[in-house]
Amino acid sequence: MRKRYDFSEARRNPYAKRLKRQITIRLDPETLEYFRTLSEEVGLPYQTLINFYLRDCALSEKRPSMTWRSRA
Repeated sequence: MRKRYDFSEARRNPYAKRLKRQITIRLDPETLEYFRTLSEEVGLPYQTLINFYLRDCALSEKRPSMTWRSRA
């Protein structure tokens, strides 16, 4: 291994904007168990399944159908 490397002619990764970003998300145990079980059935990691589902929701512009009760 060299002590120094020359990066003067280096260029940025053109695909860097397409890379996934790591975040923290809090899921209830039942939801997590659902995706883990489904991942075993289809042979994909559960995080990939969650990403696929969320991407599908975003592309089809799905909105959650829930009603909130007021605290009145």
